[in-house]
Amino acid sequence: MTGSASAHSAMRHVPLRPFGRIVEAPAGSRISEIPVEKLVRWTEESRVLVLRGFSLLEKQEFADYCRRWGEVLRWEAGEVIDLIVEENPKNYLFASGDVPFHWDGAFVEADPRFFFFQCLDATPGAGGETVFSDTTAVYRDADPALRERWSKISLTYKTDKLAHYGGEVTERLVAQHPATGMPVLRFAEPLDPAVYKNPVYATVDGIDAAEADDFLATTAELVHRPEYCYAHAWQAGDLVIADNFALIHGRNAFTGPTTRHLQRVEVI
Repeated sequence: MTGSASAHSAMRHVPLRPFGRIVEAPAGSRISEIPVEKLVRWTEESRVLVLRGFSLLEKQEFADYCRRWGEVLRWEAGEVIDLIVEENPKNYLFASGDVPFHWDGAFVEADPRFFFFQCLDATPGAGGETVFSDTTAVYRDADPALRERWSKISLTYKTDKLAHYGGEVTERLVAQHPATGMPVLRFAEPLDPAVYKNPVYATVDGIDAAEADDFLATTAELVHRPEYCYAHAWQAGDLVIADNFALIHGRNAFTGPTTRHLQRVEVI
């Protein structure tokens, strides 16, 4: 048996609830030893794939590996975005508070298909869990009348470009997953400018203006329900691959000082 085949046989798959999967491998395993097609399938099945025991990659190596999955989205700051809490950030992503639900790439022309994280450092018990909501399950459980209402709705999101993204975009609420064909929700929570730096504003088209605030509040409550959400508590060394079309994601607030350092790459 080859070393690679032996490593594959030693991997352990642990289901997460209500969705997701941890793949545990012997320490020092390489993610490049697993065929990309297999990892794509696992990610589509699980929505969130957590890899543990695998060696982390150097920054350029991380981007180059992700290129094996497809075109890597390049931001002004580069292909790899470092996510670290800053003392005086311009944008809420780099603050210590919570990050409401959104999908990555809303303000760029090409929506990322997958996004990858690797965790270089983490502070146990300090909060900051990344929370994923499975919008395919939200849509699946909605009654026909609600689905019909959703089918008529578009949302326009607007934010100033103070970080690596910004601008204005209009999206239909219900979209189709590009690989599975399943209905998904393209929903991002609007942000109160009194609470969040660089807030996102949302306007709703397809319903009466008087109903817009109620629609935004009830939709936000729905996607936050525990049966649709997985909260990932980061451990140093974690590699995470997530389906950016099936999911929306956010972050719990940090509960104290943290050294957490994530790196993120997005694949179109």
